[in-house]
Amino acid sequence: MQQLLDCRRIEDRSARVDCYDAAAASLDAAERQGEIVVVERERVIEARRAVFGFSLPAFPSSLLGGETEALNEVETSLERASHVAGQGWTFHLADGSVWRQIDTTPLQFRARAGLPIKIRRAAMGSYLLKVADYPAVRAKRQ
Repeated sequence: MQQLLDCRRIEDRSARVDCYDAAAASLDAAERQGEIVVVERERVIEARRAVFGFSLPAFPSSLLGGETEALNEVETSLERASHVAGQGWTFHLADGSVWRQIDTTPLQFRARAGLPIKIRRAAMGSYLLKVADYPAVRAKRQ
């Protein structure tokens, strides 16, 4: 990529075109060989949403769009939820994710498909899951 950008500095038009041609061929070869991957921003956003809540190994920050665009919350809806006495709620969400309540906050609600869900990052790597207007509970992605 830097080779392509450096071509802009060449004043002679013919030499600049030759430089661009060589840099484009190099980028094309690198992409075909899997050395570089070009991904549309929308696909990066989808990937970030798909892994939201999971503990991932250390990846370069640029892999999922850089730290400046950190995803701090997601909004989706409830598909179904179940409660086990002494263990809390398990939430199955419309985006395909499953979250389990990990605190003892009492949450009394009628689990109905379509209820809005908001999950946001909280302190020390934890997450808060809020169902509609009910109190938020600490939750962990399963």
